[in-house]
Amino acid sequence: MKNKLKLSVSVFVIALLGGLTSLALSKFLTSKPNSTLSEIQKAYLTTGKLATSAPATNFVDVADKAIHSVVHIKTTYNSEHSNQNAMPDQQFFDPFEFFNNKIIPHGPQQASGSGVILTPDGFLVTNNHVIQSASKIEVGLDDKRTYIAELVGADPETDLALLKIEESGLHFLQFGNSDNLRIGEWVIAVGNPLSLTSTVTAGIVSAKGRDINLLRQKTEYAIENFIQTDAAVNPGNSGGALVNMNGELIGINTAIASETGSYAGYSFAIPVNIVKKVLDDIKKYGEVKRAILGVRIQDITAELAKQEGLNEIKGVFVPEVVLGSAADKAGVKKGDVLLKINNVDVNSSSQLQAQVSLYYPGQKVNLTLKRNNSLKIVEVTLRSKDGKIGFESETLQETISLHGATFENITNTDKAKLKIQNGVRITKLSKGPFMLKSIPKGFIITAIDKQPVYTAKEISLMLKDKKGSTLIDGILPDGRKEAFAIRID
Repeated sequence: MKNKLKLSVSVFVIALLGGLTSLALSKFLTSKPNSTLSEIQKAYLTTGKLATSAPATNFVDVADKAIHSVVHIKTTYNSEHSNQNAMPDQQFFDPFEFFNNKIIPHGPQQASGSGVILTPDGFLVTNNHVIQSASKIEVGLDDKRTYIAELVGADPETDLALLKIEESGLHFLQFGNSDNLRIGEWVIAVGNPLSLTSTVTAGIVSAKGRDINLLRQKTEYAIENFIQTDAAVNPGNSGGALVNMNGELIGINTAIASETGSYAGYSFAIPVNIVKKVLDDIKKYGEVKRAILGVRIQDITAELAKQEGLNEIKGVFVPEVVLGSAADKAGVKKGDVLLKINNVDVNSSSQLQAQVSLYYPGQKVNLTLKRNNSLKIVEVTLRSKDGKIGFESETLQETISLHGATFENITNTDKAKLKIQNGVRITKLSKGPFMLKSIPKGFIITAIDKQPVYTAKEISLMLKDKKGSTLIDGILPDGRKEAFAIRID
């Protein structure tokens, strides 16, 4: 009898601890909507919900940790958007472009890529070019479960996108530190090349800080600081994981060097330290808050060093300082050589850009430079693209629920992308007039009864006491304009 009583007490204690753990996790996620992705990972790992394992000792252990966290992404496009994902450089091919994406010649077209789960509650990363202009994004897990993903936001300047699926308890890859990567270190690439799901290849880090002039052809402020590896990557690997021997995510596979579109020896991944900053900004603000130093920069060659009288080929040369920029106000001069940002060496333009990209407008950094072959340290207060110090947070957390729908303010990035001045997004739907008329989740309402809508609060005021037929104008998730007539009883 005593043994049974002890057993009952033990079971009760275990259940109580489990309940408290779940409650703590739930409270963490619901009370801190602006938590970073790293904080969400840490919360789950420290509570033991999905504990991390010891460092892997071989490729088997690493692969076992990684394959369950890498997803297969299938996208659907309207015919007018089907070719917008192509990256034009003929040497560095977009793996996604060369997958057989034309399935229906005269209708919706489909394509395929990869993604990586970052949190147990369904946030995941992929390349922007994998989902750009897609009308539908489907995510397939390693266990064959499938979900329709919501695009939280994207950044063409780093070719990254943040997606969300509605699920919990998912396997995820813990962030590593890409700054600690060493040339010659073993890594594995995990993705879905040629639609072959959960494919693992191995290689080493061949180089760091590669600038392959892939993204800069499409956007002025592109950040290119790729990790180069010789792990085999093929069409469909875009958005997949580059993982170290501890089973940590250290990069997102993005491009290959090829003359044919198939693997020819080298592949390139976005460092995870850039990934974390970009995706946290998207999650919190709806767009990337990017700091600008305000200088033109140039890699130093032997020829340039001789021309400018430099005593060593090291650092990044400044041929011009933008008037009124952060660098100008800090005293940086034309002809200076930039050596470090906060004690981190920068020996190429791509390394300098990558380091600056990790900071926000308004933050101060110590810049080590050489002028007339003498060292100098200056403090720079970084600024935004438009020259401002600091930034205002988007009001993404202003949400209103009414008539079975939840409405949320859209960001300036959304407005610029869709070329609209105003709008409010529908983020959730349940029984009510919006669902009855098949208005989709993600629909952006731009006007109600021809009156422009700017905030979720305005929708509440306009619809709260509304009765009868109501005209809803807006934009569908695929970018097409549409109008719906709903009836509010």
